Amino acid sequence: MNKKKSVKAIDLFCGAGGLTHGLLLSKINVVAGYDIEESCRYAYEYNNNAKFFNQDVTFLRGEEISHHLEGADYSLLAGCAPCQPFSTYSRTKNKPNGVKDDKWDLLSSFGRLISEVTPDFVTMENVPGLVEQEVFQNFLNLLSKLKYCVDYKVVYCPDYGMAQTRKRLVLVASKLGEIHLAKPTHTLEDYKTVSDVIKSLPKINSGETDKNDPLHRASILTPLNLKRIRASFPGGSWLDWPEELRANCHKKITGKTYPSVYGRMSWDKPSPTITTQCNGFGNGRFGHPEQDRAISLREAAMLQSFPSNYRFLPLEEKGSIASLAKMIGNAVPVRLGQIVGDSIHAAITNLEQP
Repeated sequence: MNKKKSVKAIDLFCGAGGLTHGLLLSKINVVAGYDIEESCRYAYEYNNNAKFFNQDVTFLRGEEISHHLEGADYSLLAGCAPCQPFSTYSRTKNKPNGVKDDKWDLLSSFGRLISEVTPDFVTMENVPGLVEQEVFQNFLNLLSKLKYCVDYKVVYCPDYGMAQTRKRLVLVASKLGEIHLAKPTHTLEDYKTVSDVIKSLPKINSGETDKNDPLHRASILTPLNLKRIRASFPGGSWLDWPEELRANCHKKITGKTYPSVYGRMSWDKPSPTITTQCNGFGNGRFGHPEQDRAISLREAAMLQSFPSNYRFLPLEEKGSIASLAKMIGNAVPVRLGQIVGDSIHAAITNLEQP
């Protein structure tokens, strides 16, 4: 039997290591990650046995990356640039016409590094709205010019075994021949649910931390919000509350357009998109299905498909809930990384068939 060919990868904008961990699970050797957030170093290195470089990708040179990728049969460059500039909210909030967010250039920096390194494979993950932007078309044009075969689509995460209704743009590209993103692995009949992922975790109260897992930690609810969550039903909204519990903004016409704010998740459905503010009951449908609290950081991480033992901080450090929630919400779901890795291995298998 022929020995399986090795793939070395670099993860740009690596964060806490969601994409890297998924690629590792698919047997791709991620040797290094780059990110400007030093707070991600521990989670990235501890869980992934890869080197973290606290460096701005804008100033990164191709020769440094090429050095890391030496010695493998195939190379992969992953670049999941921060998505905020491409979201509808960020493009409209406090942005005068013609004012450009500097982060729009991050995809261009990724394209420059692809040109300098010319890896065998490329992958990118971002918000669906990026498809409509000129910067994405320019990126596709660059890949075409460099003779990459490309496949991309907006992925609905439950279709790939994630218990979260996240939608993401995922792109894979190959310089060696055809490549296709793996086909969905689940249908509506067997979607993973919140229950499948977090129901077995120990019960904790608002403001408490599980003695055996410092990440299984819930934000403190105010007395008013404690009354509100006790009046909430799984899948329901603040419309279920008595009038005296409703916020002033909910009583306005515009408030009625946000029914999932202050909502509980449902056990038998996937969760909503896990955001950087997933620790707050008032920030979306982040209430626990039956316990009177917002979901814990561990529950958020598991809904992002991180393993239940993934560490984000040393055991002796507590860290702020807000900073940890940001790290978790910004991550590429681990399962999505694994799907990308499987897609690359499938392309290699097809390439090597006689």
